[in-house]
Amino acid sequence: MPWSAPFDGPIALKGGRELTTLRQAADYVMKLPERAQQQQHWQIAVENLINAAETGGGWVMFARIAMMRALNEDGKIASDVRPRAP
Repeated sequence: MPWSAPFDGPIALKGGRELTTLRQAADYVMKLPERAQQQQHWQIAVENLINAAETGGGWVMFARIAMMRALNEDGKIASDVRPRAP
């Protein structure tokens, strides 16, 4: 699966920015300070992003969840995120 593959739904960040693809999520992590990247929650997110890019399928969902958990841990996810209508 290419790094341009989209998540099932965007990940809303504080400030209005969204992460919509595996590439955007990976770029976000790579721009973090090295110390932050070494934290366990970011390591898990990166591992899941790589699995999603290499394998696809359910790994894309796992990568989205891991990114949301890592962002939440750092207080960077938008708190007013509402589920999308089906």
